[in-house]
Amino acid sequence: MRGIFGLIGLLVVVAIVGLLAKKQLSAGVAPVANAPGSSAPAATPKAQVQQFEQAVQGALQQARPMPDNEK
Repeated sequence: MRGIFGLIGLLVVVAIVGLLAKKQLSAGVAPVANAPGSSAPAATPKAQVQQFEQAVQGALQQARPMPDNEK
């Protein structure tokens, strides 16, 4: 009996989560990339890749701090 109630409870939770997920997915609208007043920069994918590569190169060029070996 306890197992049946556990299974029914699990099915109810799965149904509720499924309904909430469906509601969230159907309510979402994709944002417009070049909407007036938007703060997101409108850059091409190539420019974004170059910016990422520059950030990685800058991080690689920084010197690591040396640990103190004083004992």
